[in-house]
Amino acid sequence: MPLPSTIPPGWRPDLARWQQLVPPARLAALLAAAPHWRLFEVGCGGAAQFCAGHIPGAGYLDTNDMERAPLWNKVPDAELLQLLLRHGVRHDSSVVLYGRNPLAAARAAQLMLYAGVADVRLLDGGLAAWRGAGGALATGAPRRYRAAAAFGAPFPARPDYLIDAARVRQLLRQPDAALVSIRTWREFTGQTSGYGYIDARGDIPGARWGRAGAGDDINSMSEFHDAAGRMLPAEAIGALWRGAGVHAGQQAAFYCGTGWRASLAFYYAWLMGWPRISVYDGGWCEWSSDPANPVVRRAAPP
Repeated sequence: MPLPSTIPPGWRPDLARWQQLVPPARLAALLAAAPHWRLFEVGCGGAAQFCAGHIPGAGYLDTNDMERAPLWNKVPDAELLQLLLRHGVRHDSSVVLYGRNPLAAARAAQLMLYAGVADVRLLDGGLAAWRGAGGALATGAPRRYRAAAAFGAPFPARPDYLIDAARVRQLLRQPDAALVSIRTWREFTGQTSGYGYIDARGDIPGARWGRAGAGDDINSMSEFHDAAGRMLPAEAIGALWRGAGVHAGQQAAFYCGTGWRASLAFYYAWLMGWPRISVYDGGWCEWSSDPANPVVRRAAPP
């Protein structure tokens, strides 16, 4: 790719959608230049933490309003639409998301892309990266954006970005498709379920191991990040996936236990310009809950 005559701040030649991954040093300038943007911290029951210290000007989104027990799938479309409208998010909004756990922000980002929000960006490395770069914190209640009266476009605009178990079965029979397990090696091989509320161990037969984090930490995507928690170069991530037989020319569906890690893998593939991608929303939690679904435990070394 030829170098531009003037290299814009945050430009990454390895990412087709480089503008959607915001480095901490760029965030303050970006928001100052575009005051109409919506900035949100995304957490899970983390309102108190937010009030104790957050990026100045941020609103707050809770994943408990986006997904529902016991399978932690997306809430019905009507509820997701109303949630976005309450927070002033339309199809033509520009949104920047971050989290104390970047996976929570990725979950929200993936659902906004599914909904059809035109401009969804993630803070690379989340709140930890902001603080590491010397970013200031504010205290107090979240910013309340004016509610939107209507989304302004058909909803959801990209239903293909989420798939169900029936579609998973179809993909497994499709020669140009890959079902990609974004789980730890011990989860993928069935040594652990990864979750205290999921008893079943194993994985989906035919799935390919798309990596996640080291050890048993289901909140880690360390194999995709540098020491500061920022996204690795696209080539490094692509090499991991090619080693498992996963590449951009396929119909690639990512899943994990309940959707968070898969959402970040999806978002990175989306940044890289992969054209046919989705998240299996139910993941291992849903698949393993149906005794009719086949399960495999693997013994091969990684």
